[in-house]
Amino acid sequence: MAYKYSGRIIRAGKAWTDNDGIQHPSNWMLWDAATKAAKGLVWEDDPASFDGRFYWSAGVAKSLDDVTEEDGTITKGLKSNAIATVKAQAAGLLAPTDWYVVRKAETNEGAPENVLQYRSDVRAASGTIEAAITAATTLEDFMALYEAPEDGNAPINDWPEEV
Repeated sequence: MAYKYSGRIIRAGKAWTDNDGIQHPSNWMLWDAATKAAKGLVWEDDPASFDGRFYWSAGVAKSLDDVTEEDGTITKGLKSNAIATVKAQAAGLLAPTDWYVVRKAETNEGAPENVLQYRSDVRAASGTIEAAITAATTLEDFMALYEAPEDGNAPINDWPEEV
């Protein structure tokens, strides 16, 4: 929230000069509303806040699904981006134990059962999260995936505990 003069912000407690070269005092905030208006000062509220994960700007929601532009380019929607993020997270969670899989292929020495179970749980969680993303038909449904209950993780981030 600020006063502006000819598009520039006028700071409280600071003198300012108008377009005619007239210097105004630092106590200009004491002026009544009519005087401020007569001097060309205009009050502007801050822009409405919005969650940049789901909106381009206040009241302008991002698309859930991919959008094909007139020139043929495709803008990925929220769901495509979220699924790509889930796949990357799953890969990141599996990466520290990938060496067990390589060792099995090279030497036939198996991985511990808890590691195999964890890897299976990560793949299952990834599938569950991706299914929930795909099932979201409204922005509200999609946004709900990011809401964490008091005693757990948000559905979009419900991964198994690391081994």
